[in-house]
Amino acid sequence: MIEFAIHLAVSALLLMFVANVVSGIKIGTGLDAVLAALVLGLVNALVKPLVVFLTLPVTFLTLGLFLFVINALMLLLTSALVPGFKVQGFLPALIGGLLLTVLNVLVAWIFGIG
Repeated sequence: MIEFAIHLAVSALLLMFVANVVSGIKIGTGLDAVLAALVLGLVNALVKPLVVFLTLPVTFLTLGLFLFVINALMLLLTSALVPGFKVQGFLPALIGGLLLTVLNVLVAWIFGIG
């Protein structure tokens, strides 16, 4: 349970960092960031696998680059579900998704997670 809380806190901090770096992504409070991290985790666990499966031919044709579009769509979906988390358009979602992916990989590498 403690690992889940740490992962949620780190995800919320990364979302807050991305919101400060990418114009077009806004987070109201720290609680909004935690809620957005929780919803994003659920969206990535429940919705994303189905979307990836349904778009497999496009993902294959683009050599996996379409996965970045899927990440952006998951951020937009999270934005629609969490009132204090707003992503204003596809381009900020795409840039934010790319940055979140890089940061998550970096954190996992630094702490030896994975």
